[in-house]
Amino acid sequence: MKHLILVCFALFIGCLGAEAQIQENRKNFTEFNGLFNFLYDQNNDKVYLEVAELDKEFLYVYSLSSGIGSNDIGLDRGQLGGEQVVYFKKAGNKLLLVQPNLKFRALTDNDLEKKSVKQAFAKSVLYGFKIEEEDNGTYTIDLTDFLMQDVHGVVKRLKNANQGSYSLDKSKSAMNLERTKAFPKNIEFDVLLTFSGEAQGSHIRSVAPNSSLVTVSQHHSFIQLPDNNFQKRVFHPGSGSYAFSYYDYATPIQEPILKRYIPRHRLIKKDPEAKVSEAVEPIVYYLDNGTPEPVRTALLEGASWWNEAFEAIGFKDAFQVKMLPAEVDPMDVRYNVIQWVHRSTRGWSYGSSIKDPRTGEILKGHVSLGSLRIRQDFLIAQALMDKPFAKDDTNHDPMLEMALARIRQLAAHEIGHTLGFAHNFAASASGRTSVMDYPHPAVTLKRGKVDFSNAYDTGIGEWDKLTVAYAYSQLSPEEEGEALKEILREGHKKGLRFISDRDARAMGGAHAYAHLWDNGDNVTKELENLLKIRKVAISNFSIDNIRTDEPNSVLEDVFVPLYFFHRYQIEAVSKLIGGMDYNYTVKGDEQTTVKTIDKRVQEEALNTLLITLDADEIAIPKDKLALFPPRSMGYGRTRESFKGRTGVTFDALSAPETAANHTLELLLNPERASRLIVQKSLKDSDLGLGEVLASTIAATIGKQHRDSYLNQVQQNINYRVLYHIMNLATHRSVHPQVNAIANRKLEEIKASLAGNSDPNAQEMVRRIDGFYKHPELFEIFPSPVIPDGSPIGMDCIQFH
Repeated sequence: MKHLILVCFALFIGCLGAEAQIQENRKNFTEFNGLFNFLYDQNNDKVYLEVAELDKEFLYVYSLSSGIGSNDIGLDRGQLGGEQVVYFKKAGNKLLLVQPNLKFRALTDNDLEKKSVKQAFAKSVLYGFKIEEEDNGTYTIDLTDFLMQDVHGVVKRLKNANQGSYSLDKSKSAMNLERTKAFPKNIEFDVLLTFSGEAQGSHIRSVAPNSSLVTVSQHHSFIQLPDNNFQKRVFHPGSGSYAFSYYDYATPIQEPILKRYIPRHRLIKKDPEAKVSEAVEPIVYYLDNGTPEPVRTALLEGASWWNEAFEAIGFKDAFQVKMLPAEVDPMDVRYNVIQWVHRSTRGWSYGSSIKDPRTGEILKGHVSLGSLRIRQDFLIAQALMDKPFAKDDTNHDPMLEMALARIRQLAAHEIGHTLGFAHNFAASASGRTSVMDYPHPAVTLKRGKVDFSNAYDTGIGEWDKLTVAYAYSQLSPEEEGEALKEILREGHKKGLRFISDRDARAMGGAHAYAHLWDNGDNVTKELENLLKIRKVAISNFSIDNIRTDEPNSVLEDVFVPLYFFHRYQIEAVSKLIGGMDYNYTVKGDEQTTVKTIDKRVQEEALNTLLITLDADEIAIPKDKLALFPPRSMGYGRTRESFKGRTGVTFDALSAPETAANHTLELLLNPERASRLIVQKSLKDSDLGLGEVLASTIAATIGKQHRDSYLNQVQQNINYRVLYHIMNLATHRSVHPQVNAIANRKLEEIKASLAGNSDPNAQEMVRRIDGFYKHPELFEIFPSPVIPDGSPIGMDCIQFH
């Protein structure tokens, strides 16, 4: 017993000693005073946080202040993590960092009703801190281990990307004091973290100087929550804004329990009565001061387009764009930032935001623009031009202008996400009504030359003005409901439409007029136009599409975006077949709810798509094949090169096979096939799966070319047709009628080829017979993979 008392006494003295040590050494610590005061012990690399108010909510945000540099892994400099409302709660000798559950609420004056909802759903304790010291109600805790966590999930991301198993190595991690700061409304901590492990993937090996030791910086922000004066605005599915939602269990039974609002910045007129007024606090975006010219000027121009939309609703200079001061950290929540982000391969740009989880108020917009993306648009223009470097290797201005035009639009697009706006992929069906669409370069033929002087738009669109009007018009609570309806009604009268991601995607999407990277109100006619432009540009393509002293191997890389120039318009046209026209309607708005596409329109689309399965159209001309020798040493193929089956030599058969397979994946998509069954059942005169398969077979397997080269190109295409019909014949997720029709077509193909002495005909029969021996084992035989395409200028990953 005496021994136990002595041990306890020793521990007590030890604790007193630790507390005394903080007080005693305080003069040796670096002090930071702000939202929370904290101390930094440089000798031990420790951070001590002083908590003066318990149970007071604040916002905690984590992010990545320096990244890995791989688009495939996805851990970029400036990448925001999640935002959480949290508070410190005392429990015994600890302070707990608690995250309340804001998804489920009771907005009522009845405290017991509020308490019942809080107790019904789980909360989360993010961390427990031993109290190191207490002085007149102020508690000092050691924050170091909390900051040294892999809160951004680098280990998990590397594992999920099959790049290896890593763990945090604290011996090689430390606080980054240069980016650790304190301000009255926010404090910022930056931590250098090293992860050790064994690399398994090529992506991490390609970017880390030592792939067994991967070092990044993670950032932690403690932020004062805004006041309660923010006016939430109701979400409408046709407004173009994202939805911010929660459940309110105090809602009367006759009303929906799920509440939906839109995320938006707080924007208030200085003079609410004035038709035009400055804002109390304008929305200011700051451009990364590491952005080079001429990109810098282009981004400033494109970003500033949004001010026009705010002016249209009575704000003067309410949206501004400036350069980020050199002393400002881009992770600081007080600054909306446009960052110029570098990666080893081109990839997505995205717009993120930090929001108040209670209300949806946007506190910080953060745009990440991939720096390699602009080079893709330059490459597209280089491929389209007729002998750009025949006389002058410095003749890059036309290509640069197109690339800069795209980057202006991209800046506006990504800022739109941070303002709270979703993609609008129906915008290109009625001109260029929104920067929130994905624009394909709009090119034309002028006097036999490809002209891309009007490739991209040069300002904000009419749809963008509508979304700003809905989200940011200053309206009193009494007038808001009817005023918002009127904004949408006026947009409908002007023919403005809004259709977003899920409905517009090539795989799975069914909307006939909402597509990614397309142009034109008649997408079929535009595909015909692009095929003509492509043919002219390929005809003109020569050694003079690269500069003097560049290896001929580079010419193949320039040719890739030209050869596949029509790929996205194919996606748009394919969605007409079995497609629908519909809107995000609500009762009383008098828009078209849903209707099928006219049979004639679908047949025109089908006939144009079948052109892309014709060797005459997609075979690379024989005289161009001489331009593509085996790759030079040091200039090997990449993910953005043509793939083939002939080893080091250029494979003239695989390129058209890949292009044709792209069409067939879309045209004979299983979900599309099922939609065609439904469409035909509702109206027998409409286009059905049987007709689509019959026309496809007649245009491919039923076609022969006299030219041996073209005939072999066609044969490769024909095998792709066979595989995709086999896929429909055995697919388990389609309507069984799809299986029935596809099996009948396989039988017809076999019958038509029976007795044919052509080796390819005999091989097709053999493959059909082999398929029926074990249909359950069937998988589509892979074609050479199509090179990376989007973003033009590889679908846009969004972080909201």
